[in-house]
Amino acid sequence: MRNLSFGPMKTRTLDTLGRHFYKARPLGAVLLALWVSVAGAEVVSGAQLPDGSQKVGENRYRAPRDFEATLDYYRSVYSTSNYPRRQIVNQPGVKAVHIVNPSGKNFAGLNIYEANDEVRIYIVPVQQAGKPAKKPETKPSRKK
Repeated sequence: MRNLSFGPMKTRTLDTLGRHFYKARPLGAVLLALWVSVAGAEVVSGAQLPDGSQKVGENRYRAPRDFEATLDYYRSVYSTSNYPRRQIVNQPGVKAVHIVNPSGKNFAGLNIYEANDEVRIYIVPVQQAGKPAKKPETKPSRKK
């Protein structure tokens, strides 16, 4: 019989107990953190709300975090490159930012504002193109 080996056997690093363990990639850790923070979020009319938001009116919600933390949340959910932002108000005691939904599906945008030490989120509904009111038909009068 012949020996079919092609030289000394080499062991692979993964097969041995070495001091070099697998290291998680930073991108994976970031994606996992993003998924965990977004996984429990509520979606209303297609708009995502932070976990723990409380409804206070029609399309109005109280955010559980402060203004900057709420904006950070929306930066992770809706990227600034795809969802443009514009400042609405910046006065003492009042801050407001509008996030545009470029697709216009389900909601037109979000208004995030802080007043009286409270952060609120308003889901701007899509403006439905109203059908023009039908004019009542007038019957032509016949002359006798």
